[in-house]
Amino acid sequence: MSLLNESGDHDLPREKIDKYGVASLSNEELMAIFLGSGHKGRNVIQVAGDLLEKYGGLQELRRLPVSEYMNNKGIGLAKACKLAAAFELGSRLSREKIKSLPLDSPDLIYDHFAHQLGNLPNENAVVVTVNSRLEHTSTTTVSIGTVNETTAHPREIMRPVISRNAYGFILIHNHPSGDPSPSRADHRITEGLVKAAEIMQIKLIDHLIIGRPAPGRSAFFSFRAAGVIP
Repeated sequence: MSLLNESGDHDLPREKIDKYGVASLSNEELMAIFLGSGHKGRNVIQVAGDLLEKYGGLQELRRLPVSEYMNNKGIGLAKACKLAAAFELGSRLSREKIKSLPLDSPDLIYDHFAHQLGNLPNENAVVVTVNSRLEHTSTTTVSIGTVNETTAHPREIMRPVISRNAYGFILIHNHPSGDPSPSRADHRITEGLVKAAEIMQIKLIDHLIIGRPAPGRSAFFSFRAAGVIP
């Protein structure tokens, strides 16, 4: 017989927090606090474990929209909102901590800017400038497009980089469809920026496409990680 009933009695995780501290809880137990209850056949900790397994862990789970949480049995709007709020608090704390950290990895860039671009209804392109320590110095919107495309000429992309005498820059744009897979146009603009940056001796850190996570799919695409940007 399960120590946690199917309705999701989560007193045990609470008792564990009281006795040993919140850091003693597993990811499943922490999520159980917010979920509150399971459903017939699965207790709340099992439901939490199912979510973590389905979406590949906390990193991908926290990037899901509320509607995707609700696609899982036993999770309605109230539970989905609690999960989203918990993850958003963690994201805000992370953003506070990374403001002075170097933007030297696709994951860090995504974490820093997903909240700004991830849920926009139209494609937007922004240029992020960095100093020689790869610290964020400015963000400029260079294009606002339609639901499925944005047009940003290399001239507009490079203008804020040159005007700020930046050491380097990152181009970031979103795909409102949620699929971050690059288009041919995305490849063309990236290849053009690689050449322009080399000529001007400015560091192109990355071109990141922000989408939304789904089972078996990342929430973003990095041209540097893909080897397009040397």
